[in-house]
Amino acid sequence: MEPKEQAAQLPESPGVYMFKDAGGRVIYVGKANSLRNRVRSYFLESRWTDAKTGSLAREIADLETIVVANEREALALEHNLIKQYRPKFNVVLRDDKTYPYIKFTAYEKYPRVYFTRHIKKDGSLYFGPYFPASLARRILHFVHKRFLVPSCSVDLTRPHPRPCLQYYIHRCLGPCVPGLTTEERYAEAAHDVRMFLDGRRHDLVKSLEERMATASEKELYEQAAAYRDLLRTLEDIEERQRIAAAQGDDTDVLAYYAEPPLVAANLFHLRAGRVVDRREFYWEDLEEFHPAEFVPSLLKQLYLEAEYLPKAIHVPEEIEDRELLEELFTERSGHKVEIFTPQRGSKRAILDLVKNNAEHSFTQRFRVLKPNSKAIAEALQNALNLPEEPIRIESFDISHMQGTDTVASMVAWEKGRMKKSDYRKFIIRGEERAEVLKIVDQRWQNDDFASMREAVSRRYRRLQDEKKSLPSLI
Repeated sequence: MEPKEQAAQLPESPGVYMFKDAGGRVIYVGKANSLRNRVRSYFLESRWTDAKTGSLAREIADLETIVVANEREALALEHNLIKQYRPKFNVVLRDDKTYPYIKFTAYEKYPRVYFTRHIKKDGSLYFGPYFPASLARRILHFVHKRFLVPSCSVDLTRPHPRPCLQYYIHRCLGPCVPGLTTEERYAEAAHDVRMFLDGRRHDLVKSLEERMATASEKELYEQAAAYRDLLRTLEDIEERQRIAAAQGDDTDVLAYYAEPPLVAANLFHLRAGRVVDRREFYWEDLEEFHPAEFVPSLLKQLYLEAEYLPKAIHVPEEIEDRELLEELFTERSGHKVEIFTPQRGSKRAILDLVKNNAEHSFTQRFRVLKPNSKAIAEALQNALNLPEEPIRIESFDISHMQGTDTVASMVAWEKGRMKKSDYRKFIIRGEERAEVLKIVDQRWQNDDFASMREAVSRRYRRLQDEKKSLPSLI
């Protein structure tokens, strides 16, 4: 059945649709409140005045749909499928930057704290994100100095003969050496750190006051003084936070600058009314740029899986599904999240500032520091006298361990960037050599030319068998 005929048979229910090309690759993922109405609209030639829709419709060879209960479920599923398939007609966020967190290894007998940018399901507790990253490092410094809980990599499951430098400069209790501290003393310090990172400052202060009074009654004046100093530091931190909280809520501001197919976007993080961090994003292949699709797509990819969401997000124009996104973000974060398009005043001034920075990022990326992918391809075409610009390049290399365990590696470059999902590794079996020589000869084990012949032959024989296109350049 033709896709157009399939569309006419779809239910009028909310769900997600996936368009596929002749090779079975997913080229577009979308959501709809009514699958039948939305999918049928792609096959109306009156809509093909939009170049992107026309290009997409001409490539559709098959379609697949998933019916869900409501539009909220459709939006979440759409996000997951875009992340899984990375379709070429969707706006896909390509960004490696991660946020800084503090990791508390609650599963260990002697918990420790670490700076990290990667959250894993390993039984640890993660606190953050912190803006800027230096804030997380300052907090860790405070934890080491005041609570004496370390960030070391020492194996604490076995005893050691002597402690490291951190113990001698009073930044660790020394749980690695028997006799330097007790399990109870370390457990108390770890519990205090957890309360501090968890924001339970009131409970921590109350507990420290009780311990200080107890130490004084027992005439443990040095210990009581340590509790007193820690209390003063915590009270100072609490006062600073109250002042910062009075200055404004957490806000993220998103803006972009586009000269299709090139686009640059900036995301500023405002905390307590001050800009504390920013992220930059770039695209080189958005031939048909549509703000109405670009902004909500970016918001979904930024926040649907974020560990922390601000109370307000400012965007340059009104977006479709604003209320739906607010509802999802609010549910995920546990506090109300609102999406605004400021029109005047200080909030509009901040939005304009972010837009100016996006334009500056665009200039630096595409006009000053780095040629775009088209310029690279044109230069390569001229240098190698190729009949057309290379769309895809595959490169091979051979490695071995002193003549044995030979391996060939292949990397791929496509449309201006390295395509890591297409990287391949070939274990060289020596089949080409054995077939020619009919013997196994040690002299041929580290023959890079024969190994290259085998890797290239296997790679492109398979592409031909699967009737897939060959790269522009090898």
